[in-house]
Amino acid sequence: MHPTEIPHDPPRKARIVGAIPARYGSERLPGKALADIGGRPLVEHVYRRAAQAGALTGVVVLTDDRRIADAVAGFGGAVEMTPGDCASGTDRIAWAVRNWDVDAVVNIPGDEPLIDPALIDELAQALIDDPALHMVTAANPLEPTDPAVTDPNVVKTVLKANGHALYFSRSPLPYFRNEIPGLQALRHKGIYGYRRDFLETFVTWPPSPLEQAESLEQLRALENGASIRVLTTTDTSPGVDTPEQAEEIERILSTSAN
Repeated sequence: MHPTEIPHDPPRKARIVGAIPARYGSERLPGKALADIGGRPLVEHVYRRAAQAGALTGVVVLTDDRRIADAVAGFGGAVEMTPGDCASGTDRIAWAVRNWDVDAVVNIPGDEPLIDPALIDELAQALIDDPALHMVTAANPLEPTDPAVTDPNVVKTVLKANGHALYFSRSPLPYFRNEIPGLQALRHKGIYGYRRDFLETFVTWPPSPLEQAESLEQLRALENGASIRVLTTTDTSPGVDTPEQAEEIERILSTSAN
């Protein structure tokens, strides 16, 4: 080594954990996380998909229900118990992250057993590439005539020119008073990536007015000046909220296995 050269340690690889919040209660499908789909509980399908994401250093289920914890342990998954008074999956993750040596977390919906591992990797990579990014999420295009545009159960988003979220709403967004060639609506997917320090700050903010009006916690971030990058994806994997949807997922899985 030349005398003027100064050795440097290689940069540490970012540690990003995939967290799957899972609760037992569900208005439309009680015990949803344990719903049997093809002989396995729903949470196991989600876990196995998330574990295929190469950018994650680990995957863990966070729950306040011993039945879910036992099921996860039964298939060999990592699980942590969290308090029952966590108001949301985000709060559950923020409680757990206090004891984790991580740089960021990807919040993976516990009711999407067909979620694309590549999408999880995209969110993780966005956090790696932009250290100033607070949050990242995803959305898939919808045609303006799609019934989902007017469905209040489907969350829509519109973006700034830089690809960051301008707003999220259950209402039609945008409202297509005029036909604009090439302009599509965007269905928001409930997957998020958070930088650790931002997540710890986010949960200290009280629920915001727009968040409470729309029942969308991501609006709390926007109302407090945070930036949320939105990745446009072709992943349209369906979630599970009803027994009928669980049956449809089982049909899709059995068809793909043949």
